[in-house]
Amino acid sequence: MSAPRPATEPTPEPPFFIGWASLPAALAVPLTFVAAALVAGFAALALGLGASTGDPGSGGFDWAAGRQQMAGVVQARPYPILRLPPSAAHPDGHAVMLAGVGKVGAQAPAEPLDGQAATAAGFLIKRGDLDMLQLDGPEGLVATEAPAGTAPTAAPPPSTPLGRYRLVGELCDGKCYAGAMRPGTGLAHKACANLCLAGGLPLVFVSTGPVEGQVFFLVGDAAGGEPAAEDYRDLVARLVEIEADVEKVDDLLVLKADLKTARVLP
Repeated sequence: MSAPRPATEPTPEPPFFIGWASLPAALAVPLTFVAAALVAGFAALALGLGASTGDPGSGGFDWAAGRQQMAGVVQARPYPILRLPPSAAHPDGHAVMLAGVGKVGAQAPAEPLDGQAATAAGFLIKRGDLDMLQLDGPEGLVATEAPAGTAPTAAPPPSTPLGRYRLVGELCDGKCYAGAMRPGTGLAHKACANLCLAGGLPLVFVSTGPVEGQVFFLVGDAAGGEPAAEDYRDLVARLVEIEADVEKVDDLLVLKADLKTARVLP
């Protein structure tokens, strides 16, 4: 008669997690390490993305200054600006770009007043030395009548040619770049910029290198007297090289560019 076999202990079941049950000790430790690694990884990814994102700049609506009213001479082309007389802050005069509310330019109120004295009212959008006035609708720009017995407002000085330059930079819409939207540059902003430009907002060029200490240019056609042709659409928000004449209108630089000759850089 054979001896009885010794009893063997049953093989333990592997740990198994059920949502409504407590976490098995055998799974708690590795899952804790996995969770910690995921949290650390996502935190590092967030820091990396933040560090690699360009500075949107300090531009924005100057709400603290309140509603502004300023008097000068309207220049409707290539895009509407109000040319203010020289002052202590701006001894060469000051050119303020004009815009409508939303994605709309100021051509409608500015065209009839081209070359005339006018008063503009609205809210300033500022980025560094760049000023844009968002008009209070169509009534935000009205002709100024000189008081009886006084001389009319003197015409501003003509523009000053600065020569021909080869510049590298980005084409943007002036309102978003000034700070109405942040960031107002880069490929993520391309569709918005083209909608703004289609609505008549100023086309601007932001250069990687300065001309007379400035990197911001209002862009007109090759003659400088008309808005740039719609060749800009595919060039907006991309790094491009442009060779063009530059002129100075008060303290604003104007790029007289034939955008058909612009070259997209890799």
